[in-house]
Amino acid sequence: MGSGLMGILPLILMFIVFYFLLIRPQQKRQKQTANMQAGISKGDMVVTIGGLHGLVDAVNEENNTITLKTTDGSRMVFEKSAIRETRTQA
Repeated sequence: MGSGLMGILPLILMFIVFYFLLIRPQQKRQKQTANMQAGISKGDMVVTIGGLHGLVDAVNEENNTITLKTTDGSRMVFEKSAIRETRTQA
């Protein structure tokens, strides 16, 4: 019976290591990103996952989109999930 436990112990330890080194940090990042995207409001400076910088001109909670105004004055509509980060205005 003791050798059976010793055979499964490395698998249990490997799962624990994977959880603390890979799974848990990824869940934390996903939660932070979701909170950031949920907190976006008009006037925030944001960066999309494609690298576009813009000012939030409108937020449409109904279909989960935002309208960004770029420096040349054009307006583009993005899904909230396309926002990578918010920046402070300079």
